[in-house]
Amino acid sequence: MNQSNSALDRLFADDGSAEPEPTGRRPRRRRGLKRFLIIIGVLLVLLGLVVGIGYALLASTYNEVDRVSIEQDPDWQRPAEATGDNAPVNILLLGSDSRETTDPDATIEDLDGFRSDAIMVAQVSPEDDSVTVMSIMRDNWVNIEGHGEAKINAAVAYGGLPLAVNTVENFIGARIDHVALIDFDSFKGLTDAVGGVTIDNPIEYTAQNGGGDYTFKEGEITLDGDQALSYVRERYAFSDGDYQRVRNQQIYMKALVSQLLSSDTLGSVDRVTSVFESLKPYLILDDGLTLNRAVMLGLDMRNIRSNDITFFTSPTNGTGTSGDGQSIVVPDQAELENVRSAFADGTLDEYAATQE
Repeated sequence: MNQSNSALDRLFADDGSAEPEPTGRRPRRRRGLKRFLIIIGVLLVLLGLVVGIGYALLASTYNEVDRVSIEQDPDWQRPAEATGDNAPVNILLLGSDSRETTDPDATIEDLDGFRSDAIMVAQVSPEDDSVTVMSIMRDNWVNIEGHGEAKINAAVAYGGLPLAVNTVENFIGARIDHVALIDFDSFKGLTDAVGGVTIDNPIEYTAQNGGGDYTFKEGEITLDGDQALSYVRERYAFSDGDYQRVRNQQIYMKALVSQLLSSDTLGSVDRVTSVFESLKPYLILDDGLTLNRAVMLGLDMRNIRSNDITFFTSPTNGTGTSGDGQSIVVPDQAELENVRSAFADGTLDEYAATQE
């Protein structure tokens, strides 16, 4: 294997014993690293791998994921790069409903016609044992380098992932370190792979998105794969459209992460392998997110639990109309300055706490 002094060696250095610890000793928050998990996704955000299934199999599977460069034009304006050993990691998560992709034959290099229907930025702060995820509504009216003002979800179609990264960086005032792009269809496989996802649904409604005639009752419900796909897609059933869809996506994502970090999932190599296999066909990662880099992130995040993950939505001033007649979401520029400061300082978790 010859991975000396790598993050992988550090993982395998622990024998992963799951035996109970002697009475009187403080139990570790996770027993060993044999069941170590980093969840990719989202969103998927949280990169998921299990070391116990063997490095060779893991490397083979991980390396089959499609990759794309996010290197930007050096002439583009960007925020300053974060410095320091404990700087947080910012991961851009883009979700797409494949039914709305205008060119299904587009390559991952150009992604022509792609519109990102879910946009989230996850700030991973190992020093604070926290992950903070900010949703960005896709119709936010922003400046896109070389194209003027447009909806933020148009950036990928205009210039691929590099332009999408640049646009989001300028929106949040901080650099993006990695990107994961995922098709909504993956939610079906992910949900089934963990045996269903239980959510606390705030509003009863009947889906109108053509993905199944489902009625989602208010309160605690368990979604199977088809229901989960319908749940994260729906916007037509709500008076505030995308606002509620974003809230529902956050509800689903938090419940999914909780299920992924449960003992039922972590204790089953077969289930974790199934989770990753169900995600792989729908995933595109930046070429800098290597297996070793993913494991390093996982080591930093090994104490994080679902309660350490916070979701909020970037501030807006409601909806409006652009100069050319488009229906848009108007960013709250004054409050965004506070968001930008939090991203730059690595204190997004503290900012999110003020939004609850």
